[in-house]
Amino acid sequence: MGRLYLPAVDEMTPDQRKVYDEVVSGPRGRLVGPLRAVIHSPELATRWSRLGEFLRYSTLLPARLNELAIIVVGRHWNSQLEFHIHAEAAKVAGLGADCIEAIRLGEAPVLAEDEEREIYDYARLLVQTGTVPDDVHAAIVARWGERGAVELTGVIGYYTMVSMTLNAHGIPLPDGAAPPLPLLQDGPTRLPASMRASEGARRD
Repeated sequence: MGRLYLPAVDEMTPDQRKVYDEVVSGPRGRLVGPLRAVIHSPELATRWSRLGEFLRYSTLLPARLNELAIIVVGRHWNSQLEFHIHAEAAKVAGLGADCIEAIRLGEAPVLAEDEEREIYDYARLLVQTGTVPDDVHAAIVARWGERGAVELTGVIGYYTMVSMTLNAHGIPLPDGAAPPLPLLQDGPTRLPASMRASEGARRD
C-alpha cells in the first residue's frame, strides 16, 4: 500500500501534467517508479527526470553494464520495484539470467567477462562501504576512462536515491507482480562464505 496519493493524469495540475507529458514522450514512454511520487514537486520531478534519463540511456557504458550496476543497487537497498523493472531491462540488454538470479538472491554471480566483474565489484563495494579501493577504481578508469568512472558513480548514486524514494513512499509494484526480492538474514549483496575471508584480507 503506497504512502502517497498518486494522481491520475486527469487529476494533475498544469505543472504536473507538463512533467508527465515530457516523461511519456521520452525514452521511458510511461510514468513509473519514483517519478510517480516526485511529481508532487514538479520542479524537482523535471530535473530528476532529465538526470535519470541521461544516467539510464546515455552514459558511456553499454546498457548491459549500466543495468548490472542498477540491479546491484536495487538488491542492496531491497527495492522491490527497482529490481522488478531493471532485472527485466538487464535481461533485454543481454545480461545473463544466471547473473541476474544470483544478484536477486544476494549472492556473488559467476562472471566470466572482466568488464562485468569490474562493474559488479565497483557497484557492490560502493553501496556496501560508501567507497571503493584504489584497484577497483583504477580498473574502471583503465577500461572506460575518467568519464566512465564518473558516470558509473553517478548511476549508482542516482539509483540509490531512486531506491530510497520507492521504499520510503511505498510505491507499489504493478498489479499482479510478486515482490522479486527475498528478505535476507545477513544483508543484501552478501558474499558467499568461501569469499568472505579473502575480501576481509583485501580490506586489511
